[in-house]
Amino acid sequence: MTATMRPAQGSNISLARRAWEIRRKALRMGQVQGQGYIGQALGVADVLAVAYFHAMDYRPEDPEWEGRDRFLLSIGHYAIALYAVLIEAGILPEDELETYGMDDSRMPMSGMASYTPGMEITGGSLGHGLGIAVGMAMGLKRKKNPAFVINLMSDGELGEGSTWEAAMSASAQGLDNLICIIDFNDQQADGPSTQVLSSEPLPEKWQAFGWFTQRVDGNDIDAVRAAFDAARAHPGPQPRAIIFDTVMCRGVPFLEAREITHFVRVEADEWDKALAVLDEGKPL
Repeated sequence: MTATMRPAQGSNISLARRAWEIRRKALRMGQVQGQGYIGQALGVADVLAVAYFHAMDYRPEDPEWEGRDRFLLSIGHYAIALYAVLIEAGILPEDELETYGMDDSRMPMSGMASYTPGMEITGGSLGHGLGIAVGMAMGLKRKKNPAFVINLMSDGELGEGSTWEAAMSASAQGLDNLICIIDFNDQQADGPSTQVLSSEPLPEKWQAFGWFTQRVDGNDIDAVRAAFDAARAHPGPQPRAIIFDTVMCRGVPFLEAREITHFVRVEADEWDKALAVLDEGKPL
């Protein structure tokens, strides 16, 4: 079996540029349909850039390679963000971007594993991703496969009892090959997550369930990278949780300022404006 290098290693493209590319691709897909969960995609782009171009092992030309780290999208409505990173990683061709959300597209508006290379699970019924990740991590251990399972979930899913049942199970099984990352943007369909059903104090809760836990600024690439490195390197027989505090619509200030960002309304004439604003801050 040939050795596999994490895709960011040996690359001259910065993680900041990767995150910018992910944001731009997500905006372009949103423009195709005139809608989409753009706020989440822009907010979580830094986390995805570090995950795919620093932290994970995979082969773009072979998305089902057995040795790959598995990235699970528990929050199926974040699919536009994952498609953007899959295109940036070379797993999906960029010319398919224009088919987003269309009939027969491999990029439906909610993520479906049967349609999309690199999409490990079908998410959408919130609160189930971590349970699937626990089972997957257990299976990898039994096969003596050293791969990690990384499960991305939302702060709204912290209100689901199944999330905490899975968290308890992961600790009981000593799943040190499982990393749960929580996108904490304090927004869900019914309002701010901290007001709908607060899960604070969040780090202390995950620690009480037996997890090695970190909480960092999810839009600070250096902090995100350090958190992933610490999670992978932690020596204890524990699952690992990283709580990433992110800002909805990050990188496009006039969208960041919108009061309702769970499904942010972008007018037809604002897509080009958003792309232009993003382009002004293009990193090297």
